[in-house]
Amino acid sequence: MSTILVTGGTGTLGRPVVERLRADGHEVRVLSRHSPPYAVDLRQGGPLLDRAVAGVDAVVHCSNILRGDRDAARVLTEAARRAEVPHLLYISIVGVDRVPLGYYRTKYAVERMIQGSGLGWTLLRTTQFHDLILRLLQGLAKPPVMLLPKDVRDQPLEVTEAAARLAGLAAGPPVGRVEDMAGPEIRTFAELAGSYLRASGRRRRLVEVPLPGGVYRGLRRGEHLAPDRAVGRMTSDEFLARRFAP
Repeated sequence: MSTILVTGGTGTLGRPVVERLRADGHEVRVLSRHSPPYAVDLRQGGPLLDRAVAGVDAVVHCSNILRGDRDAARVLTEAARRAEVPHLLYISIVGVDRVPLGYYRTKYAVERMIQGSGLGWTLLRTTQFHDLILRLLQGLAKPPVMLLPKDVRDQPLEVTEAAARLAGLAAGPPVGRVEDMAGPEIRTFAELAGSYLRASGRRRRLVEVPLPGGVYRGLRRGEHLAPDRAVGRMTSDEFLARRFAP
């Protein structure tokens, strides 16, 4: 079995990746800012990072640093080159090259950095996870009226399904960009909000609002969707039923 380092190994995605790799018999090193023995801030690096990457067969980069993601990727790739890591895997988002959102542009820049790093690499793009859509809806439901972007759809994916795919890829050789992975259904935000309200037992008035700008136009066009890659299995209603089960 392989020795695999997972950055962000205690996060929403990293934790199930670690669990799946260990269940498959791999030795897993977990890198996180607050998780010894590899408690590392990737934006700074240091001796602990060099120790974490030394001798590993693959690095699965799941860290998601809203401020400093590009710096973290640069520090990680430099450390991986020094250690001659044979395989670096990165998970990104469907539409990062088409929707002009600042966060997406950063993810796309990291993609290109890894592709040009000289390392063997694998890239998987997925649609957004159910967990993120839930957090967004919970925030929008704080006022008595939920304001939703008009005519915007999403295609949520179960995070453990993405984790299983990443774990399988980590056990193999670098293969470049693999086929995108998307949730099983495309639903409007109004439909997603309605499902959330029913599952959580809350009542809110839904109001759809058109928004200005290129990001909104890209989302309305569905540039962040992958209808031909609807390989996920867990629907939004199934996810919510599990999350809000008594």
